[in-house]
Amino acid sequence: MHRQPIALQPAASPAPLPHNGKRFHVWTIGCQMNEADSAKIAATLQEAGYTSTDKEDDADIVILNSCVVRQAAEDKVAGKLNSLIRLKRERPDVSVVLTGCMVTNQQERLRERFPHVDLFFDPSEFGKLEKVAPEVAEFNDDLAELPHYYADPAAATAAASAFVPIIYGCNFLCSYCIVPYRRGKERSRPLTDIVAEVERLVASGVREVTLLGQTVNAYGHDLPEPAGLADLLRAVDAVPGLDRIRFLTSHPKYMSDEIITTMAELPSVCEHMNLPVQAGDDEILRRMRRTYSRDYWLDRIGLTRQAMPRATVATDVIVGFPGETERQFMQTYDLLQQARCDKVHLAMYSPRPGTLSARWEDDVPAAEKRRRHQSLERLQESIQTEINRDKLGQIYDVLVEGRAKGRWTGRTRGNTLLHFDDPRDLAGKVVDVRVTETSPWFLIGEAVSAPR
Repeated sequence: MHRQPIALQPAASPAPLPHNGKRFHVWTIGCQMNEADSAKIAATLQEAGYTSTDKEDDADIVILNSCVVRQAAEDKVAGKLNSLIRLKRERPDVSVVLTGCMVTNQQERLRERFPHVDLFFDPSEFGKLEKVAPEVAEFNDDLAELPHYYADPAAATAAASAFVPIIYGCNFLCSYCIVPYRRGKERSRPLTDIVAEVERLVASGVREVTLLGQTVNAYGHDLPEPAGLADLLRAVDAVPGLDRIRFLTSHPKYMSDEIITTMAELPSVCEHMNLPVQAGDDEILRRMRRTYSRDYWLDRIGLTRQAMPRATVATDVIVGFPGETERQFMQTYDLLQQARCDKVHLAMYSPRPGTLSARWEDDVPAAEKRRRHQSLERLQESIQTEINRDKLGQIYDVLVEGRAKGRWTGRTRGNTLLHFDDPRDLAGKVVDVRVTETSPWFLIGEAVSAPR
């Protein structure tokens, strides 16, 4: 059912406390939801009078936001925690904090393993910060009203883009995934709260928002007045001054015709579909508990391209899942050849303790996983080379995010990185850029319009 967009007045955030001379440092690994949580942590501490620092040695509080979706990520977190033993020894007054998916249901074990950590708290439990930052207690009743991105008045420019979580947790139990056990069941935020947050962000200079969820297109089914992602897209599209909307991560099962049609109809929704497939073989998908078939995923991509001919497509793939044969791997290879995605995030399977697949034999040798991973990397590089070569000479509007290696850098509406030289200050601006050089991973161009 279509609903009219809801017009709201931005809610006022509590007045920040004066700077107290204390500093904090946030280190983040993992998904965009972790990035959003880290931004909320920074917002909370800044409102409480703390100042951000890029150097952990200068901080009074060091917060690590963890990920355990792959063993490599968990190993990086453990390594980072161990590196802080020196800092804690030299400055015992420094508070070391660990949050993120590594923490949920693991606090006792983690206390034994990392005794130098002062505080562990589950994802999004921002109020727990008052245990190391007592000033936060003055804001605990208002934490829900704080924007996830905080526009620091001392900063030269506000961020042009921001992440906005709309649904937490996941009700799927994919056999390889630990996230539902660490993030819990799906919990949608009220539509009016999300719109109010977007309005606050736009008022602070944000021009693009990315709506986030572990299963973002499951949004709204659990609300007292059920809504859907399409309803939310229409409401956010109506926010004055907002140029772009993206959303991720989607599940193919919930990628409805209505969502795709709504994407095509709304001017601010970017022509970019992020739809993880994970494997191209139906038997592997069944054992992964993904609840869709290869053909259904292809149908969703086909409908997206029919509705938005210039749409770009990104997906995720896991190689070396337990029991994956060479024939089944080649089904994934064939799928990527057929789909010709603009971006593929590739990962080698690693068992996560507590998941169903961790009980099975991890029987694809590491060397074979690497071979399959490299085979898909070469295929995708070839596909992206051809796709981007066709963009030579075309003009794209680019939202400038900042500078990288001396050039301005930003993304097209299709989420392709585009770098260009220009003497003007273009941070946070939208500029038309003509593509002059291409590569598989990014584009290079020249500005052909005034910034806007």
